[in-house]
Amino acid sequence: MKLVFLGPPGAGKGTLSALAKEAFQLPHISTGDLFRAAIKNQTELGKKVKSIVDSGGLVPDQVTIEIVKEKLSELTKGFILDGFPRTVQQAEALQGFSDLEAVVNFELSRESLIQRLTGRVVCRSCGSVYHLTNLPPKVAGVCDSCGGELYTRKDDEASAIAQRLDVYDQQTQPLIDYYQSKGLLKDIDSSGSPESILETLKKVLEK
Repeated sequence: MKLVFLGPPGAGKGTLSALAKEAFQLPHISTGDLFRAAIKNQTELGKKVKSIVDSGGLVPDQVTIEIVKEKLSELTKGFILDGFPRTVQQAEALQGFSDLEAVVNFELSRESLIQRLTGRVVCRSCGSVYHLTNLPPKVAGVCDSCGGELYTRKDDEASAIAQRLDVYDQQTQPLIDYYQSKGLLKDIDSSGSPESILETLKKVLEK
């Protein structure tokens, strides 16, 4: 199965990616992870990404496409792509080197997104995500997994959230329209528990 996951910040895409990875036995491919791995391994593309990031720039489409293409060429069973494509240009490029079975769009009301995001805290060490109301750590401020410090990301502060959601809507709507026109888009309500959403996802993909 070759899947792309879309969803606004706070829709639970990361949690669902982790559950789906186990349920379907598919690698979860995040562009952020690919960038970090390429930089760490000092590949030619990694060096290029590092110089762009160090100068404060955004990684251009073509470099992102090449890194994803390189990674997907190593896989045999399928994948869950998270964070790529972000633009129609990237989607068209992806179509050139991989056939998708579905693009899953996790939907949630704006009010619920804001409520989720304002309570989110992240581990500085391992990146585990918690929510002060819905999924609190056992010990306040401490990661259950590794004991690292939990903090609120700057882009999860209330003042930044509305702007993040506006930017996501503006950037992603063309992509949603593109995949809708291809008959690949599957909208899923992500307001329930992660386990119930996973069951819905399984049923949608079986059809």
